[in-house]
Amino acid sequence: MKTNRLLFTVLAIVVVLLFLGVIRFLFPGSFQFQPAQPADNPSLGFGSEAVRGEITAILEEGQIQLGEVDQQYQVLRVVVLEGDLEGVELVVEYGKQQIRPEGLSLRPGDRVFLTLSTTQDNIIQARFQDFERTGPLLVLFGTFVVFSVLISGWKGVRGLLGMGISIGVIIYYIIPQILNGKDPVLISVTGAFFLLAATLYLVYGWTLKTHAAVLGTLSALVLTALLAHFFVDLTRLTGFGNEDALFLMQQSSGRINMQGLVLGGMLIGALGVLDDLVITQASVVFELWSLDPEIPLMDLFKRSMRVGQDHVAATVNTLVLAYAGAALPMFLLFSISGARIGYLLNLEYVAEEVVRTMVGSLGLIAAVPFTTILASLVAKRSTGEGAIWKYLGPATSGRGGHHH
Repeated sequence: MKTNRLLFTVLAIVVVLLFLGVIRFLFPGSFQFQPAQPADNPSLGFGSEAVRGEITAILEEGQIQLGEVDQQYQVLRVVVLEGDLEGVELVVEYGKQQIRPEGLSLRPGDRVFLTLSTTQDNIIQARFQDFERTGPLLVLFGTFVVFSVLISGWKGVRGLLGMGISIGVIIYYIIPQILNGKDPVLISVTGAFFLLAATLYLVYGWTLKTHAAVLGTLSALVLTALLAHFFVDLTRLTGFGNEDALFLMQQSSGRINMQGLVLGGMLIGALGVLDDLVITQASVVFELWSLDPEIPLMDLFKRSMRVGQDHVAATVNTLVLAYAGAALPMFLLFSISGARIGYLLNLEYVAEEVVRTMVGSLGLIAAVPFTTILASLVAKRSTGEGAIWKYLGPATSGRGGHHH
């Protein structure tokens, strides 16, 4: 059994490498793994002038009124921990010129990020930018890793590796290619398919169930891309609905297709839920088939679809709530403004979120029948004769799975 699993893992790696080769052959020169390069003018980038510092003393505390807000302020002594000014102590004001979060006071020993600037008189000024959160984030990540492994065992470990692959594909393939002016839709589709396929094979092994899930993923991605392209054109979305788009155009010298970036974002946004949906549906099909291998194809499809219908209803609701939660500050702003809902829906940055949610949901809905029929066909054919079947692996990676 261990030998079979090792063989399946090796075969999965070979398939991933073959996929990379095919994409590189079809799109020569566009598949270069490298991190995104910084802009020529780094002073325009987020956090480009930021350095870490540690608070050594509180020099002054008191109350100040900024507009209609009455808040506390602090004057701090901070030692710079990196860069050309490492070891230099600077005086930093916190809460004198900007609204500060209530109840978040700084203490000696806290680490922060500072933005440094130099005046015409060559005097260095430091401004509080944000808290350093590296330590707490590492604690959270370590907790996440421990619980993933404790609950899911080796599947949890493979899931973490899959997560690493996903992040790597986004950072080293999708982002650099889009910044280099490549078609965001093509890059997002190929990148999304690669990272989902790699994750599925890594976590669930070289099995017929995984093959069906990967094919269902590809079908849903292609359909989602077509729907996104159609409705982005229909609603005349330009990609310039927020300030980030304008900033990005300035940084990239106008090489990025902003409308295509909206399309690519819609595909990437639906990936996490799509992964869960296709593998669950494929698992349902193969579990039903394992209970009754003689079940007719249409009965297998219909029974599996009943489960899929319940699952997709909950999944679409999850997707809508996720987008709504991310846009909650925007909803509050709209409520305060008192603007008409008909007007708000026509604003590009609002319409973009509506299209993103609806298109992503349509892709997820389509993934259910696609994956179900593909998994049903594969399951029913898995007992057939032929040289190819012995290379496609067992039906599932479970102990009770059918082998050829």
